[in-house]
Amino acid sequence: MTDLIRDAAPHDVGAMISLMRELAEYEKLTHLFVATEDSLREALFSPRPAAEALVAEREGRVVGYALYFHNFSTFLSRRGLYLEDLYVQPSLRGSGLGTAMLRRLAAIAVERQCGRFEWSVLDWNQSAIDFYTKMGATVMPDWRIVRVTDDALTALARTA
Repeated sequence: MTDLIRDAAPHDVGAMISLMRELAEYEKLTHLFVATEDSLREALFSPRPAAEALVAEREGRVVGYALYFHNFSTFLSRRGLYLEDLYVQPSLRGSGLGTAMLRRLAAIAVERQCGRFEWSVLDWNQSAIDFYTKMGATVMPDWRIVRVTDDALTALARTA
């Protein structure tokens, strides 16, 4: 079998959107999934992209992706690499594709002199937690994600 991890290209957007839908189904979050091929293409390939992505190919077919972007640590005074999604189709989990993407992302973080490489994981996804800790990651017990969206975001903005 021929496996390849490479930078995503505009022609991968359709396959990536399909995989993102699969991820939303797996996480039981399809009610939040509103991404389109156009919005993803804009985010990844516009003159000022918001994110970057890798794709995993097996036998020439896109079967996984990793979407990431830079954040910044004031304590380190350095940028970090934030992994938004890592997804490999269920039938190929354990094949090494997820490991290969994480290693490639770690190499990108080192090459770009990032102080951190971080991501979030759902607390019920024990197989992912086990995979990440096996790769050397630490699940941070004292941190919680804080989010403002939709009407609450609009209301908060009005107070500016």
